[in-house]
Amino acid sequence: MKVLSSLKSAKSRHRDCQVVKRRGRIFVICKSNPRFKAVQGKAKKK
Repeated sequence: MKVLSSLKSAKSRHRDCQVVKRRGRIFVICKSNPRFKAVQGKAKKK
């Protein structure tokens, strides 16, 4: 999974790519082509 400073290009890489927010991070997931997975942001410590 690539850590990217900007997810703008990762969103438009493939039509199946979805942007999901989990645990304070933003993920780009792609079921049909898992190479396009990406993550942005760091989870805050509690």
